[in-house]
Amino acid sequence: MVAPDLRGYNKSSKPEDVDNYSTSLLVEDIYGLIETLGETKAVIIGHDWGGFIAWNLAMMAPEKVSNLVIINCPHPVPLLEAFWSMRFQQLQKSWYVFFFQIPTIPEEILSRNNYEVLQRMLLGSISTKQAFKEDDMSKYIEAWSQPGALAASINYYRANWNITQILSIKKEHQDGFIQRFPKIKCPTLVIWGENDVALDKSLTYGLEEHIEGSFKIVYHPEYGHWIHNEAPDLVNNTILSFLR
Repeated sequence: MVAPDLRGYNKSSKPEDVDNYSTSLLVEDIYGLIETLGETKAVIIGHDWGGFIAWNLAMMAPEKVSNLVIINCPHPVPLLEAFWSMRFQQLQKSWYVFFFQIPTIPEEILSRNNYEVLQRMLLGSISTKQAFKEDDMSKYIEAWSQPGALAASINYYRANWNITQILSIKKEHQDGFIQRFPKIKCPTLVIWGENDVALDKSLTYGLEEHIEGSFKIVYHPEYGHWIHNEAPDLVNNTILSFLR
């Protein structure tokens, strides 16, 4: 099992330009990692941005993915449709995506007072308060403090979810835009903590339309966005059962 820091996070390399965090480059990183490890394909498991990359890897390089496991990350199409339809509940939850489009200011605000805002956002987004202990938080702060790491993590949003560009796509062109996303062909498991402060459960509806392989989704209303931290044994056993 390999659990890499993604591009820009913690001690991974941190190219400065926003374009260096485009979907194609993020996917190439994982594609290259699989090959560097001498494997032809892999089981890909991803949460949040890791899930975003996992969805796209399975679409762009299906030959590299034997099984796909997604934890609280929507397929790109339902999220696009939520923005296009101006679905209030999801737009309200996605306020930070709009905020992150502003140059430099988010980095200045989030890094103040030893990353106080980020700490509050993280702790406010968990359903099980003991999911993150003091030692966990110190490791997050250490990772955020790496030179260039905070800007790099925000550049993921600027490069891939530029709201102005997304909303500028006219209604008559939206179906054509969606056709760019091929259907997932490998067996796919989605684990979803319903008490997610950032991503609405409705983003998981109709996922089977985007998946040609076998598909299973497991909901847990008592957990949230960090379900793998809140209930690690539950998540691990669900994944192992799926892979068997």
